[in-house]
Amino acid sequence: MDIQGLSDEELAGLRRKEALLWLSPGHDPADRGLDLPYDPSVAHARFDRCAGLLARVFPELRDAGGRLSSPLSPIPALQRRLSPAGEPGAHAEGAWFLKRDDALPVAGSVKARGGFHEVLALAERLALEAGLLDADGDREQLARGPAREWLGRHTLSVGSTGNLGLAIGLIGTGLGFKSVVHMSADAKAWKKDRLRSRSIAVVEHAGDYAAAVASGRAAALADPLAHFVDDERSEELFLGYTTAARELVDQLHAAGRPVDAGHPLFVYLPCGVGGAPGGITYGLKRLLGPHVHCFFAEPTASPCMLVQLAAGTRAPVSVHAIGLDNRTEADGLAVGEASPLVAPLMARLLAGVFTVNDDTLFRDALALEQSEGITIEPSAAAGLRGPRWLLGSPRGRRYLQRHDLTPVAARATHVIWSTGGSLVPEEIRAQFRARGASLGASVQGGS
Repeated sequence: MDIQGLSDEELAGLRRKEALLWLSPGHDPADRGLDLPYDPSVAHARFDRCAGLLARVFPELRDAGGRLSSPLSPIPALQRRLSPAGEPGAHAEGAWFLKRDDALPVAGSVKARGGFHEVLALAERLALEAGLLDADGDREQLARGPAREWLGRHTLSVGSTGNLGLAIGLIGTGLGFKSVVHMSADAKAWKKDRLRSRSIAVVEHAGDYAAAVASGRAAALADPLAHFVDDERSEELFLGYTTAARELVDQLHAAGRPVDAGHPLFVYLPCGVGGAPGGITYGLKRLLGPHVHCFFAEPTASPCMLVQLAAGTRAPVSVHAIGLDNRTEADGLAVGEASPLVAPLMARLLAGVFTVNDDTLFRDALALEQSEGITIEPSAAAGLRGPRWLLGSPRGRRYLQRHDLTPVAARATHVIWSTGGSLVPEEIRAQFRARGASLGASVQGGS
């Protein structure tokens, strides 16, 4: 299959599962997406009015007043270890930070923002329609009495590789919903076990993530009291993810890191179906416009957003169409087709995509732990090579030159998004470490 946005060399490299950096031909750094119909303030307002509810339901959120937030951590030791400095043509690189959504309370992954927002929106709607909540009423009513009993008659259903299912299941169970997570049979066993330990039903399906989503959607359509959380098409999920942008901007300000023409921001986000990184990118572009440049990181076996954007069509294009098998240890990113909601937005707003092989994920996760004492799951390590691609590869350097960023590269901020890992059982972490150690500590090349 020919993909118009890929050269013959790039297409051949993708088919061979070679790591590469691809730059989006439809990207305009000045485009802020202000004409698009998605307003992050809606999600901010919902989280504000539901903060007391979340603090009541989850003790972990009480000290934070019911707010979902994660740290922004400088990672100078990892920067020294993975830096392209000294390589021929490499540019001065500014400062690296890790956005610790792996440490988000309760659900322990980036999926908490979108998942919590969607379920809160549904709970409000159901209670309002039933006359059990006033429009301006205290949202804590949703956790007690008739409102909770009413929500308990409804079922939440979602297709997930684990992290979204956990986020939906935890907030759903907290509000009284029944929760069902549809997963592929080859999804990680420890994630299935964790879901079941929280009284969240797990239904296993033959086939991959897409098959699990399709089965979950069909089952929900047959039940009038079921609500399917559609990771591929949900606007409520997408809006929930956008709220991370304001949080990051505030944290950068507190850290003394300006973002403007003389101090660009580069953000590297692991991408599965695209909802979470897409929502974050959208939120950042609305706030920071041409001063922020976002790149997605995808497995070499599953570059679904890259393939979709390169195809230049709204019709879905699967990684299978170019001969890839969508088999990767990065289970949270093992997606064959990109979100049809998010992909058209990213065609305008996303700077590019780089790919990473499984061995590099394990090596880099171990390097992060050894350098900074931070343990994440392999999927969450996908973005760690972003600065190397941008600053140390010929294609990355051309991006900087094209957008007049080379003279200010030394004053840039690089934010690598860590998407999950705090809930990984210790015995599984030990397996991650062992595989990373067996592969050695080489950091040669962008991949």
